[in-house]
Amino acid sequence: MPVPPESCDDYSWFKSSYSGANTTECVEAAFVTCGILIRDSKQPTGPRLALSPAAWTAFLGAAQETRTP
Repeated sequence: MPVPPESCDDYSWFKSSYSGANTTECVEAAFVTCGILIRDSKQPTGPRLALSPAAWTAFLGAAQETRTP
């Protein structure tokens, strides 16, 4: 899926509710018309990964399976 050409600042980025306030290793996501973008919170102007809605769902499912209780 191609990444939309708009600036990163044009999106409403969010972090997981499981990310602590003092955490330096976070992934941020933004919902866009064609799917979901994810980026490294330490490099907000760096590369973005564009996912389709189906890929995002699979990503979340895999993350939940590997999460420790």
